[in-house]
Amino acid sequence: MACEFSYINIIFPLFSVIRFANSQCLASNNLNGTCFTKRECRHYGGTPSGSCANGLVQKTCSSTTNVNNTYFTNPEYPTTYEGQGRCTITVQRCNSNICQLRLDFLEFTLASPDASGTCDFDSLSVSGSGNTVPRICGENANQHVYIDFNGDTPIMLSIDTNPEYATDRRWNIRIQQLPCDSTYKGIVSGTVTSFNYGTTQNPRAPVIGTRQIANTNYGVCVRMAQGYCGIEWSQTNSNSFTVSGDTGAIDPTLLGTVDAAEEGTACTKDFVIIPHPFENGAAVDTERFCAFSKPFVLYVITDGDEMGEIENKGFSLTYRQIACAI
Repeated sequence: MACEFSYINIIFPLFSVIRFANSQCLASNNLNGTCFTKRECRHYGGTPSGSCANGLVQKTCSSTTNVNNTYFTNPEYPTTYEGQGRCTITVQRCNSNICQLRLDFLEFTLASPDASGTCDFDSLSVSGSGNTVPRICGENANQHVYIDFNGDTPIMLSIDTNPEYATDRRWNIRIQQLPCDSTYKGIVSGTVTSFNYGTTQNPRAPVIGTRQIANTNYGVCVRMAQGYCGIEWSQTNSNSFTVSGDTGAIDPTLLGTVDAAEEGTACTKDFVIIPHPFENGAAVDTERFCAFSKPFVLYVITDGDEMGEIENKGFSLTYRQIACAI
């Protein structure tokens, strides 16, 4: 939404009260803020920035917000943070018509999980929602999650850091409050990755460790675009799907092929589920699947212990929606 105001041939009566719609706008630092007057912005703990009534709310540890488009950052952001225990923000609904939060991890760097995939040193956790949100850590910039906002119960985001482990931490999480009647745009193609996905080894345990985070259970939702009836999933590249077993013990030339893949009841620990997959009308063993089951959801399951699943990176998958037959 454009938030610049042009005043042409407009005269306000003396002592008139001017109120701005508290809608989203772009601040001068390219962050999305909320339209407030400078006085309102400072009242809510924000930083005046830009021409959209000068309103941007940035919060850090031990804070509370009921303002849409709040940014939750590490202390002294944008500099890095050594870690000093728990850092929290409590999110209250800005009005009674809010049903979800969307958290955009604009920047997110915490300590990696240990060799078993457990976020033992650093983690982000969410409480107060009806969802069970997995604890996440490591590198998760540009990821996002949706969280149900149930009634008037506040939602607390907690980032725990262990100062005894030296690493450069940084986070900037945009918190959007979504109305109950929100609609979502259907994107025809894109890429999704698992939490802490990366092409490098786990820096905490490069020889025996995994990047994959243990004990997760979540869904990746893709809204069906108008005129499209199916969705196709494929590996981003031949090495972009390593989620189960000891990847380090497999012949690298077999990665990304049927010979190194398992399916069905053989997948008992770490796996993804594509409901009702087909290729050319029949289910087959392949790295690429098409699904016509609605809604378009990719389910992700990891067990509680990734020990021994060496060099697993998680997954990066590309999706493409399939147009309806005419």
